[in-house]
Amino acid sequence: MAWAHRSSRWLTALLIILVTLAAFLPTLHNQFVAWDDDRNFAGNPYYRGLGWTQVRWMWTSFYMGHYMPLTWMTLGADYLLWGMNPLGYHLTNLLLHAANAGIFYFVVVWILRLALPLPPERDHALTFSAGLAALLFAVHPLRVESVAWVTERRDLLSGFFYLLTLLAFLRSCERSERSRWQYWLSVALFGCALLSKSMAVSLPAVLLILEVYPLRRLGGSIGWWTKPARRIYLEKVPFVLLAGVASAVAFKGQAVVHNMAPLTRFPMPHRLAVSAYGLAFYLLKTIVPSSLSPLYELPFTMNAGEMRFILSYAAVLALTAIALALRHRVPGMAAAWLAYVVCLLPVLGIFQNGPQIAADRYTYLAGLGWAILAGGGIVFCCRNSIRAGLVVGSLAICVVAASAMLTWKQVQVWHDSESLWSHALSIDPDSSFARNNLGHELIRQSRLGDALRHFEQSLRTQQGKSADAEAHNNWGLALLGQGKPTSAIEQFQQALRIAPNLVAAHSNWGTALIQQGKPAEAIAHFQIALAIQPDLADTHINWGAALLQQGRPAEAIEHFRQAARIEPHHAPAHTNWGVALLQLGKRTEATEHFQQAQRIERDLAETR
Repeated sequence: MAWAHRSSRWLTALLIILVTLAAFLPTLHNQFVAWDDDRNFAGNPYYRGLGWTQVRWMWTSFYMGHYMPLTWMTLGADYLLWGMNPLGYHLTNLLLHAANAGIFYFVVVWILRLALPLPPERDHALTFSAGLAALLFAVHPLRVESVAWVTERRDLLSGFFYLLTLLAFLRSCERSERSRWQYWLSVALFGCALLSKSMAVSLPAVLLILEVYPLRRLGGSIGWWTKPARRIYLEKVPFVLLAGVASAVAFKGQAVVHNMAPLTRFPMPHRLAVSAYGLAFYLLKTIVPSSLSPLYELPFTMNAGEMRFILSYAAVLALTAIALALRHRVPGMAAAWLAYVVCLLPVLGIFQNGPQIAADRYTYLAGLGWAILAGGGIVFCCRNSIRAGLVVGSLAICVVAASAMLTWKQVQVWHDSESLWSHALSIDPDSSFARNNLGHELIRQSRLGDALRHFEQSLRTQQGKSADAEAHNNWGLALLGQGKPTSAIEQFQQALRIAPNLVAAHSNWGTALIQQGKPAEAIAHFQIALAIQPDLADTHINWGAALLQQGRPAEAIEHFRQAARIEPHHAPAHTNWGVALLQLGKRTEATEHFQQAQRIERDLAETR
């Protein structure tokens, strides 16, 4: 009988993995998107491989404000296997999420077995309920951002180690010879989770919640400061120390990129309002996962007395009151609500950074508790009546099927940059961030007229925000594409008056000066841009082009070499390199670079 139960659970885990893979399958057709993927992968030469140089960078870098060496190592392995083919990166994301779904199933089995024990003859009800809980988490549309966006590999890898930590910890709670080994394994796995993404710092608090319920080793008849209770607290010391170090490292990373909003810009009443809004918003999207967007933009000017914030406060207070009132009759609800708040705490408005007021990816760990609670509800129904359990289970199956279909559709939103930002604008037509990003993608496609319309609209809706700088820069870039360098320079100047360190504006101004035949002035702007951000392939190419105008091909080649190092699959770098070699009379070497450029981009007319 025990063998049959184990076999059924492994088969259930396999089925969960297969359903998860099927729901997210369209992600394998997706590209890198212009939403950090371009900076993390296309424009980042440092992660490419697992040699000593790359590994040292991974373990010492706070690139874009994050310390995540283990995540970078998986991405370095992807580069060795796939180069810059996005399919391989998406495949790794998908496999990690499917593995997480399978591991989570075993975590749910363990927790439900402790919380709501069933007689052996009803073990199938536990397997069924835990399987549905795992699927409710795994195929929910809120998971799409973490899976379909390559940049969020850190969510998946951190979640992988987080779930393994929970499993190892729960196993260590068995009083057996192997329990100490399992305990120290859980500590090591937690360290791996933190090295993948610092958001895992919530785990020590989650473990304490589990100690109260369903483990019942803390509180209740045990008490809160008895000798057994103190032993429980002592067990958590290694976890707390690791979380403390990771929190300090995370704050340092944000300080490096100056990404945290200061109190003068974002005072405490606003932070509390955003925190309440986030708690209510994520719960609402969990229940009704519609109108999901890659960006829910933080308003430039906020009023903490807005109706949406007042309603959020009311919802948070009401749910807290309900959880407290039912803490004895339905302890699982209080545990799920508290775990939900704890998991979200690092990314609520208290520590505001970035342009978003909320983000779907933040629910990856926070959604675990609600899925377990749903599974517990099915088990509870099965304990009282098989018929009731079947009815509730059937409803849960319908919810899982509907979620999987919504997920299949939402994954395709992330297919490419144009579809992503077009979708974001359909959700929020006033989002200047989305409009600028869409316009920039249209410039890349040489659809300059469409791009200009988006930038004009962005400037009309922003009405003097600091984000105007990006719109002016993009507008100038579109004018540059139309062969209007003088008008473009006016836009770049306006952008730099608003944001003096806007790298793209300096670089683009230099490009406009090349069009005007002023290479010396152009080089001055390229120097400023690269002093602010050294690894800009296009800026190196343009600097090289300016040197070619001055008849200095040997110096130009060094810049084309740098560009090719930063972006190995950048065809213009090799094309310009070939032109410089022609000027030096090295026809054979020049031909090799033209051929390399054509292999990368066959339709590049200049190369032909």
